[in-house]
Amino acid sequence: MVHELAAYERAPDECHLTEAQLTGALFGPSPALYGHVAVDADDEPVGFALWFLNFSTWAGVHGIYLEDLYVRPAARGTGAGRLLLATLAAICVERGYRRLEWWMIDWNPAAGFYAAIGARKLDEWVPYRLSGAALAELARQAEPARTRPAG
Repeated sequence: MVHELAAYERAPDECHLTEAQLTGALFGPSPALYGHVAVDADDEPVGFALWFLNFSTWAGVHGIYLEDLYVRPAARGTGAGRLLLATLAAICVERGYRRLEWWMIDWNPAAGFYAAIGARKLDEWVPYRLSGAALAELARQAEPARTRPAG
């Protein structure tokens, strides 16, 4: 379904995730990615939410960053997306997290759904990203790791 999401977002060639990578991220020795799957009455998957923890230095607590939420077109409007988000909201409340955050591509028609559940668009924060050659170039500028002598 991750590849279905990439196609929906008009970027199918940018998604290189393999089943092995996703399995390792979710179920490896130190998982940092968590997921929930929505299924229909026949136990067939119709949607998913992939998320990880973030941290607010101002609030002093973790929160959830929703990396991807996807519901297959045939299941949209069935409540699957709302249930996935409600599940994440319940995790936040149970664990004392103060925020559930995500980004959305600007043309996504889900904006109305998000507004209907009380989500607020943050216009004052501008996302930045380092990747590819720029990331590699900045990494080359890092000082070599230093070790302290014992004792």
